[in-house]
Amino acid sequence: MKAFFERLYFAPRWYHYPFITLLLPLSFLYGAGMRLRRLRARKERFDVPIISVGNLIVGGSGKTPFVIALASEYEKVAIVSRGYGRQSRGLVEVSRKGEILCNVTQSGDEPMLMARALPHADVIVSEDRKEGIHKAIANGAEMIILDDGFNRVDIEKYDILLEPESITNYYTFPAGPFREFVSTRTYADLILKEGREYHRQVTVENPADRMVLVTAIAHPQRLNPYLPEGVVAKVYKDDHAYFDEEELKRLLQEHHADAILCTSKDRVKMEGFKLPVSEMKLKLEINKKSRDQIAQTIDQYRQGKRE
Repeated sequence: MKAFFERLYFAPRWYHYPFITLLLPLSFLYGAGMRLRRLRARKERFDVPIISVGNLIVGGSGKTPFVIALASEYEKVAIVSRGYGRQSRGLVEVSRKGEILCNVTQSGDEPMLMARALPHADVIVSEDRKEGIHKAIANGAEMIILDDGFNRVDIEKYDILLEPESITNYYTFPAGPFREFVSTRTYADLILKEGREYHRQVTVENPADRMVLVTAIAHPQRLNPYLPEGVVAKVYKDDHAYFDEEELKRLLQEHHADAILCTSKDRVKMEGFKLPVSEMKLKLEINKKSRDQIAQTIDQYRQGKRE
C-alpha cells in the first residue's frame, strides 16, 4: 500500500487515476481547510530574523542539506525543528554550539544530522515551534532557521520554499502529495527550484564492491540517479524508521555483501553498530543570487531593529 501511494504521489500511472478521482473531494476539503487556517492565522513577530525553509510536497526536497548549507554561513544561529520520528516529547535541546546534548532517539534523525554537521550552531526540537524559538533566543541566538516551517502560519518569518525538479501530481493530500493547494506557493518570499537555484552533490564515503542499500527516507527511489556501482540489493523502510543491527548483519550475509550503503540521515541511527557502512554524503550548492537575496533580507531586518 505504501509503495502504491508513493507512486501515485510522485510517478502516477494510468491505473492510479481512478483512485485519484475518488479521493478528489477529500483532497479539496483538506486543501480548503489548510487555506482557511492560513487566512485566519495571527502571526507573532520575534526580535531576531527567522528564516523558514520548507516545501509544499510531502517527502524530501533537500530541506535538511539546504538548512545545513545556509546555517554554515552564519554565526550565533539556531535551528528549530519539529523532530519527526523522535521517541521523545516536548522541547529537547539537541546541541548547543556543537555539543551534542541527547541521543538520536530523543532528537530524531534529521536534527541529529544537522547538529553533527554544524559545530557552531544550536539545534532544538519542539512540537511547539514558538517555544523552541523562545528557547533559542534565551540561549543567545541572533538568527533562527525554522526547519520545515512553511506551514507554521502563526509565525512572522521569511519563507523559502523548495521545489523538486519535476512534479507529476499537483493535487493536495490524499489525492496527491501537496500539503496545501499549489497556489499557496504565492505566499512564499523566495521560491527555489532544484536543478535551477540549487544542486545536489553526492559522494560515497568508504565504497565497497558489493553493497546493500538500506534507507529510511521518503520516496527512496529518488536516490537511484546517485547510486554507485556495486549495489546488489535495496531495502526500503518507513521514513524516519530506526535500524536493528542484527537485521543489517543478516542482510549482509544474505546478499554476500561487503557493506551497508545508506544516507547520512540513516547513518546517525547506526552509531555504535559494528558493521561496515558506506555512506552517501549529500551536499547542496545554492547559487550566489539566492544566497545574496537571503543575506540581504537578514541584513535589512537587523538594520531595521537597530533603527
